[in-house]
Amino acid sequence: MADTTVPYSTGDSKIGDTTIAEMRELAARYPVGRSALLPMLHLVQSVEGRITPEGIEACAEVLGLTGAEVSAVATFYTMYKRRPVGDYHVGVCTNTLCAVMGGDLIFERLKQHLDVGNDETTEDGKITLEHLECNAACDYAPVMMVNWEFFDDMTPESATRLVDDLRDGTEVKSPRGATICTWKEAERVLAGFPDGRADEGPTGGKATLAGLRLARERNWTAPAGTHARSNGSAAEQTVSAEAAAGPRPEDQPGKESQAVHTDDSRKED
Repeated sequence: MADTTVPYSTGDSKIGDTTIAEMRELAARYPVGRSALLPMLHLVQSVEGRITPEGIEACAEVLGLTGAEVSAVATFYTMYKRRPVGDYHVGVCTNTLCAVMGGDLIFERLKQHLDVGNDETTEDGKITLEHLECNAACDYAPVMMVNWEFFDDMTPESATRLVDDLRDGTEVKSPRGATICTWKEAERVLAGFPDGRADEGPTGGKATLAGLRLARERNWTAPAGTHARSNGSAAEQTVSAEAAAGPRPEDQPGKESQAVHTDDSRKED
């Protein structure tokens, strides 16, 4: 088996004056500067491709923290990586519902197809594969994420096509989000430097908005709040059906997500 050990420091840090200035800009956005640590760590990853010792020390110096304090945070959250991440971080949800609906099959297929294990990167540096816990998208199970953008109702076949397209340089769009960029570019957005594409693509699909459509059809309204009841005016404190229903699917930009499968054919590998 190949040695996957990564040196603690490679000695070729890309953190320079520009990155330090952006770290200070992030710290200035908060009443207490240390609150900027999480976005600053994402900024480190956008530059270094992972959390490096140099990145930890830079964050510590800007925020007046110790390296140990920064490292404690960086090792707590799974979105911060100590090993280099490929151009595309591909996460497969293997939590209960996604697993039952085929997530485990998808993950096993991708491991074989890409010839990597969990949290490993392909030899060409394109794909890092990881099994993820719940992505909070159970209405589209089984789901995958590429650089934290959703891909819904996946199958082993559609999953392999997706990673092949990513490796080939084919433009890939999330069914409920933006066109897929590189992992470093996505990390810069998470750091707090928008790329201007926040509204690209739909934000909701049929399954997610089913309850809102049902509320509209049945003219349901939200119940009065506790304050209204205590004032004896509950009957007067109602919310219109339009407000209760929220945004209509047709108001969402772009194309709605795929329809939810109604058969079991996708479970068969």
